[in-house]
Amino acid sequence: MTISEIARLAGVSTSTVSRVFSHHPNIREDVRARVLAAAREHGYHPRLSSKQRNVVIVTPYDSVYPVQSCVDMILMALMRELPRRGFRLEVLPCNNLERLESIQFCGAVAVGAEPGDFKGWSERFPVPLVIVDRAAQPVSPDVCFVHSDERQGMTLAIDHLYRRGCRRIGCIIHGDPGTGNADIRHAAILAALRERKLPVEEPLICFSGPGSDRYVELIGKLLRQRADALFCPGGNAGIVSLYALSLFNRQLPADISLIASEQTFFSQHAVPPQTTISPDYPAIAAATADVLERRLDGTPVPTDAATLPYRLISRESVRAQ
Repeated sequence: MTISEIARLAGVSTSTVSRVFSHHPNIREDVRARVLAAAREHGYHPRLSSKQRNVVIVTPYDSVYPVQSCVDMILMALMRELPRRGFRLEVLPCNNLERLESIQFCGAVAVGAEPGDFKGWSERFPVPLVIVDRAAQPVSPDVCFVHSDERQGMTLAIDHLYRRGCRRIGCIIHGDPGTGNADIRHAAILAALRERKLPVEEPLICFSGPGSDRYVELIGKLLRQRADALFCPGGNAGIVSLYALSLFNRQLPADISLIASEQTFFSQHAVPPQTTISPDYPAIAAATADVLERRLDGTPVPTDAATLPYRLISRESVRAQ
């Protein structure tokens, strides 16, 4: 399929088709819609020049999205790395994906998205899509995944607490089973606890559900279970856990140790500064850019394109050995 054939099907000139795909402002909406419809129907996508390396970044729209702070840090890293590689960015909330039908782009990045939302991507948009912060089975030929190693990260945190003498570790996994990375984290935490012969009874391992509403209740239950440490991956658990422990008159780390997920503008300034696990955000952004460049060059890329290790940032919320 060529641009001339699209022009003939849409009943316009080739120059009009070219202006539609270059976002020319002086094109009537009905003409733009007709050209785009013809292109979609026949699987036509224009070849972009080096000056038109447009990448759409799809972000969660809901302000209470469970991993909003992680999303923000991934976005900052992407917005540094991709323009450095010559890409132009357009940020699009996930509740406005219909706009993809009317813009020209050579690739897309979805941050913290559910892979099931992109089934059939290749039939609609024959360009690469990188889903960041999720590990999943293939959903479409042009969809790849760049994510942190959840099993390694969970083991890293449990091992740090164990080495500091904690023997009854309570865990609150952000989200619900079947969503995000919750199931992978749950399985990894159980395996790490069992490997160290630590208790894994159900009251000590729980899910927070969406948002942060249940943390105070759950931490109260874990304290009644005589937990000597808390591991709370995901969400805003670091802030909320500190608040909850203050309500129960517990001090870090004298009464209990805590590891949460890193929040750049909070964790190091908390009292005491919080020990955290953190994805390698610059490495995630670089791996995402690598996938886009390789796919655009025609180089095959595996679906599970990059799995990157967490790092542990040791501060003062975990007791000394």
